[in-house]
Amino acid sequence: MDLPIAEVARLSGVTARTLRHYDEIGLLPPARIAANGHRHYGEGQLLRLQQILVLRTLGLGLPEIGRIVGEQVDEVEALRGHHRRLLAERDRLDALAATVARTLADLERSREDGSPMTINRPENLFEGIHPARYQDGLGDFPELAEATARRTDGMDLAEVERGQRERTAVMIRLAELMVSGVPVADGAVQAEVDAQFRSLTSLHPVSADEFRAMGRACVRQPEWRAAHEAIAPGLAEYQQAAIELYAAGLPA
Repeated sequence: MDLPIAEVARLSGVTARTLRHYDEIGLLPPARIAANGHRHYGEGQLLRLQQILVLRTLGLGLPEIGRIVGEQVDEVEALRGHHRRLLAERDRLDALAATVARTLADLERSREDGSPMTINRPENLFEGIHPARYQDGLGDFPELAEATARRTDGMDLAEVERGQRERTAVMIRLAELMVSGVPVADGAVQAEVDAQFRSLTSLHPVSADEFRAMGRACVRQPEWRAAHEAIAPGLAEYQQAAIELYAAGLPA
């Protein structure tokens, strides 16, 4: 088996840019580089890429993935380990689905009787939310992914979880605005997007075009879309439209 990088990108759904980045950081070197400079991959590299993508889906950062795949010697045992992680992730997603269902029920009940939403157990809002999920889907933005991973690696668990709670709270606030029929041009919506942009630029410079691409990723990137739609149907498109409008006002 000898596949060019474009074919591996097509099969895996990972961009060629990301595959080149994986090579540059030593995570996934190609089997060979042709005379024209193009990377080619064999069966061993495809198996390693599968492991990388499974671990990315589980919320691990690239440095940690590098340590895990670098220490593996037995492919069967490695797959057993990934299988255990996936089963644990399934349980986490079940807990997250229950968390979102409770939040939606509370929101709907408060709207029906016109009373403010009351949270009896605030910790239930964040049950099942993995502290590293924010890094999922950043494969198309490797520099930002690495900056995020470096920031996360330098935090203790409480700091990571606090950041995740803040990001989840933003998504819930946007969902409330969307359900209330607030247009994306409204100041309240744009203020939330501005906070998101400032949070990103605190990690790594982000251009207007890159921010637009991230908005599109909310709809097109499976992990990001699933995270938004788990909060409220239509939230991914609402977020993208809000980002498009915000990015129009950024310097080119």
